[in-house]
Amino acid sequence: MKTFNNKVVWITGASSGIGEAITLAFAKEGAKLVLTARREEELVRVAKLTGLPDSSILILPMDVTDFEKAKPAAEEIIKTFGSIDIMVHNAGVSQRSYIVDTDLDVYRKLMDVDFYSTVAITKAILPYMIQQQSGHFIVISSVAGKIGTIMRSGYNAAKHALHGFYDSLRAEGYKDNIRVTTICPGYIRTNISLNALNEAGSKFGKMDSNQANGIPAEECARQILNAVKKDKKEIYIGGFKEVAAIYLKRFLPNLLFDQVRKNIPE
Repeated sequence: MKTFNNKVVWITGASSGIGEAITLAFAKEGAKLVLTARREEELVRVAKLTGLPDSSILILPMDVTDFEKAKPAAEEIIKTFGSIDIMVHNAGVSQRSYIVDTDLDVYRKLMDVDFYSTVAITKAILPYMIQQQSGHFIVISSVAGKIGTIMRSGYNAAKHALHGFYDSLRAEGYKDNIRVTTICPGYIRTNISLNALNEAGSKFGKMDSNQANGIPAEECARQILNAVKKDKKEIYIGGFKEVAAIYLKRFLPNLLFDQVRKNIPE
């Protein structure tokens, strides 16, 4: 079983939700952490919660859609810690709008945040991982990366894209001891629906009832770390309904499509 003690872990979207929970879980395992999000004050708050000494944590505020900053950020991490052992691609934004109403710019933003930012950062750090002949990518996708649902069209598309890209990376990186674990959460108790984009690109601002009743982010983080320790390729985290839907699509797709069509969001 893998140990995370003294491993250098870069986490995007570390200021709240699943990212914050993953940060605290890795801190308990003795990892050295690099925390990225746009809000520096929230990163400072999370860093204090870890209880780690300043020498074991690097606060690296960044808008992940500023793709040109990915390479300098990677260079700063290497200069500080000497390696990047684990990359947690967690930064993301969801959507709550119908296709017919949604501006094209909203789709561009969803793809930039949820997909292209991960590609930019991956390309920035991959040469270092190849050089050190080790590395592990933790990619926070979603059940939406497997199933297209109402009012999530751009989010679904971006998460589906993650699976294609990181399945390829898993195959290409195997010879260099580079691993990929793709995480597909269902309903996790976070503010993802509050921060989701509406048809004009503004915040949706409402808490989904399914989200409010989802499993705690801390439990999600625990399952993620266990999956990485066991070198799982892909895992599903959530309640019975979300996880069952993935298997329904595989074995009874017509039944699933009918259920999705009838499942009108609140």
